[in-house]
Amino acid sequence: MDHGAATQPTAVHPDPARASEMPYAPAVELPAGGVIVFVSGATASPLYHRHPHVPEEHVQPDDIREQTRRALDSIELVLSARGLTWRSVVKATKYLTDMREADAMHEVWRERFGDWQPASTMVCVNNLSSPGARVELDVIAVGPAPAPASAPAA
Repeated sequence: MDHGAATQPTAVHPDPARASEMPYAPAVELPAGGVIVFVSGATASPLYHRHPHVPEEHVQPDDIREQTRRALDSIELVLSARGLTWRSVVKATKYLTDMREADAMHEVWRERFGDWQPASTMVCVNNLSSPGARVELDVIAVGPAPAPASAPAA
């Protein structure tokens, strides 16, 4: 999917000279005319799993970096299914069970996002949806509007 300039999200930094000090953008601006994809929260558990939860499907690695990689892998599957990339993400919410692991989580985050910093919120919570999960991530991504369907021949 071609991400033309008309739908390209842009980071909004009131003080651009200080943008490199932050691991996120204070806001992201999106020109009208695109599609918005809301990606559900992802943990290190498989994207597709049974409900109610089956414990064998939710064995979590102990390492926060590996948990973050697996959560991002699930998000990447969804983005790719819509022809989107990490640069398409305009907003992220990061849930951690221990704020002391934020730097390690962001280390892996930067492996995927590179220099793109979507608007972001981080929250520390007591528990997540999957036993043993220490990070859950959700994102909002944007892309160009789909091409209009061709009219049937008369």
